[in-house]
Amino acid sequence: MGANMARRLKDVGYAVTAVYDVRPEAADKLAGEIGAETCRSLARVTELSDVVITVVTDDKAMERVFAPPKKGVDSLLAGASGRVFVNCATISPKVHVAVEKLARKAGAESLEACMASSITQAREGTLYLMCGGEASTFEKVKPILEKLSASMRYVGKAGQAAVVKALVNMVMNINTAGLAEGLGLGAAYGLDIAMLREVFSQTGANSRVLQTDGEDMQNREHSCFFSAAHAAKDSGIALNLGKDKKLELPLAGATLRQFTRMVKEGLGELDKSGVAELTFKGRHKSKKKK
Repeated sequence: MGANMARRLKDVGYAVTAVYDVRPEAADKLAGEIGAETCRSLARVTELSDVVITVVTDDKAMERVFAPPKKGVDSLLAGASGRVFVNCATISPKVHVAVEKLARKAGAESLEACMASSITQAREGTLYLMCGGEASTFEKVKPILEKLSASMRYVGKAGQAAVVKALVNMVMNINTAGLAEGLGLGAAYGLDIAMLREVFSQTGANSRVLQTDGEDMQNREHSCFFSAAHAAKDSGIALNLGKDKKLELPLAGATLRQFTRMVKEGLGELDKSGVAELTFKGRHKSKKKK
C-alpha cells in the first residue's frame, strides 16, 4: 500500500524525498523507481520530509516507529518539530491517540487516515479514507489526501476514525466468512457455483464481498490483496472494542476464530478469500488432531 501511494504522489507532482521499509531491498527498489533516498533510519525520514505517511502492520510496529525520542532510540519523532504525520494503518484506536500526544509533545502534528481500499486503489489514487485528529491538521494535508483518494470522510478527534475502520473491517470479515460458508455448502450439494453467485447477487445475499471475492473463492484464486492474517488482527481489534463497551459480538468472534485458524494452519498469507479453503469440502486438510 505504501509503495503504491508513493508512486501515486510522484505521478501527480509531489516530491517523495524519503523511503523507509523494514525490508531494505524493498525500499531500495522503490527509491530507485521514484527518485527518493532510501533511509536506513527513521530519524532520517523525518529529517528529509515535511509530511510523513506511515503504513505499518500492527500496534507494536506503530509504537516502535513513534517511540519517544531519546539517545540510542531510532524514532520518527526525533527532530520532528513542524512535521505532520499521516498514519494509515489499521491499528487500535488507543494507539492513534497515544501517537497524537507524542507527536504534539515533539512539536509535530498527527492525523489518522485509515484506508478502506486495496493495493490497486492506492496506485490509482482512488482510496476511501477515514480521517481522525485535529480538524486543522486535516485541512493542512487535505490537498495531499485528495490526490490519494476518490473520497474521504473527516470523522472527528484522534481514535474515532480507527474505530470506524475497525467496524468496517469487522463487518467485511463477517461477510467474507459467511459468503465462504454459503458457497461451500452449495458446492457440497453439487450446485453450480457460478449460478449460485448470480442468485446471491440478485437477492438479500448480495454484498460488496460477493463482487470482490466470490469468483476467487470459486476458482481458488487467493492472490493477496488483504491477508487472512490482517483479517484476524482487525477482527481482534473490533472484538476488543466490543469488550470495552461490554457488548457481545458472537459473529465477530466466530469470524476471528476462522481467520485465526487460517494463520495457525499456514494459510495466513493468503487473501481473506482463502477462508473458503476451510469451508469447501475436500480443499484443506486440517492440522487439528482427530
